[in-house]
Amino acid sequence: MTTRCGWCGSDPLYVDYHDNEWGVPVRDDQTLFEFLILEGAQAGLSWITILRKRENYRQLFDNFDAQKIARYSDKKLDKLLLDPGIIRNRLKVYGARKNARAFLDVQQQHGSFSAYIWDFVDNQPIQNRWQSMREVPATSAVSDAMSKDMKKRGFTFVGSTILYAHMQATGMVNDHITDCFRHAHCADLG
Repeated sequence: MTTRCGWCGSDPLYVDYHDNEWGVPVRDDQTLFEFLILEGAQAGLSWITILRKRENYRQLFDNFDAQKIARYSDKKLDKLLLDPGIIRNRLKVYGARKNARAFLDVQQQHGSFSAYIWDFVDNQPIQNRWQSMREVPATSAVSDAMSKDMKKRGFTFVGSTILYAHMQATGMVNDHITDCFRHAHCADLG
């Protein structure tokens, strides 16, 4: 029997995400932006809710093309708020445009968003060795610093807890528990 982190349960969508994405280092700007938007949309909700709506987000948000999203009009955003395929929260939907603009500014200043965000972990994933999910923190000193800096740059929905989840999702931190079959594999990807 395969041992996994307990949070993914048995839902096939969750298991696939755990087995193939969570904890894998991501350095592609578009994918990093996708996770940033999705993590913000998830605030206050379960991640499985977002995973179930992910394809709708990709379709409705131009496959997370930051340049296109940065140019969305209020009319376009108001239309998105009517679509049940996404989380219809005004602050979150309008926040996607705000974050796209801040994201593009960071790209211009740092050459890429990846270079900027990975600098917070010295360009190497943090390798934790948690024995159980109870040990896994909701925030860290790194996510605190990242949150503070990103807020100064005009990002929204970038609290420390959201950014720690972003770090986990994009492999900036390996929080698979040590007996999970993915722990060693993700550690080797660093």
